[in-house]
Amino acid sequence: MQVQFREYNPFDLWIWLEFSTVPSPMEKEYIEELFNSWFYLGKLGGFDAENLQVQEMGVDISYMDYDERQADSSLMALMHNKADFEYQGTWGRCWFDLGTSDAFALDVLINSLKQLEKEYVQIERLIIGGQNEDWSVKTAREALFYESQENGQGIRNHE
Repeated sequence: MQVQFREYNPFDLWIWLEFSTVPSPMEKEYIEELFNSWFYLGKLGGFDAENLQVQEMGVDISYMDYDERQADSSLMALMHNKADFEYQGTWGRCWFDLGTSDAFALDVLINSLKQLEKEYVQIERLIIGGQNEDWSVKTAREALFYESQENGQGIRNHE
């Protein structure tokens, strides 16, 4: 899986996946579960690089003292919103407002997609940010609230 970064705005971010073939319903389910899980961890503040006490401790964490004050004093790092995953041919995309979550959230997503790609879904390319010339995007506000012409349903707001 090739990983590319384009113009990056954490408050208005499209994440694109190019698949080897049109994804099956089961492959779509795997992808959507991964992105939903990643978002919910972010919405709960899971990607707070200011409080990585266990990681910073190193290999031996037996009997580690966890500093509650340090954890409580770090600034909130919360993802704010996402749209539903969309598909068009061999492409998939999803819009996010990553809020104040830290950039290592993207590392977690990339690592997870790499493993998913090895075992379940053939992903040719992951593009973080920017536009896809083959599939135009609406602005963040439109992406959350527009009425889909294809199925008559609006995109769900996950606030």
